[in-house]
Amino acid sequence: MPSYARLRELLDPGHTVLLTVECQQGVVGPDSALPELAREARSSGALGNIARLVAAAHEHDVQVIHAIAERRPDGRGANRNARLFHAAARLPVQQLTGTTAVRVAPPIEVAEQDIVVRRLHGLSPIQGTEVDALLRNLGCRTLVVTGVSANVAIPNAVFDAVNRGYTVVVPSDAVAGVPSDYTPAMIRNTLALVATVATTDEVLGGLGRPGRARVRPA
Repeated sequence: MPSYARLRELLDPGHTVLLTVECQQGVVGPDSALPELAREARSSGALGNIARLVAAAHEHDVQVIHAIAERRPDGRGANRNARLFHAAARLPVQQLTGTTAVRVAPPIEVAEQDIVVRRLHGLSPIQGTEVDALLRNLGCRTLVVTGVSANVAIPNAVFDAVNRGYTVVVPSDAVAGVPSDYTPAMIRNTLALVATVATTDEVLGGLGRPGRARVRPA
């Protein structure tokens, strides 16, 4: 467990960004293409905790980026080089551009100042997307990673961020995967080696001070 002082230092609003990963209606909503994952995200409290973190970020002037996975109706540019992609293409709910499935899911609220980044390929919300450039332009040093899934996209995001020089904070109860016991094991045995792991309440406590003006690189 990180110290309160350490978290406050890491989560200075002037250099912190909150990333939500695939928290979209077609993934974690009631009509999800992945109902087991959607149930886990809701029943575990992860989705509610993400909403709490997003609300606190809005209050304390912490930039929020929502990373959405989608595909074109014609599938152009989408990966076909893994079993996961072939399975996703056969699901009854498709994450198609412009549909309800690729809207951020309630109870997460999207504010005007939030940035939504949409990707058409790959497994990571960072690799091959605009996210890295956006983080650098925002003066980000600490990235708080939340969302789904602990099986694929979350570890991709954490490792990609660490490899690019960011300090990563993972709220352990604001990520979800399947089965339910996989997420804590993956966090404890893998992500804790490269990221600061805390609870949502601890992160909220670290953010719980008046926001500072965000300093952007010249």
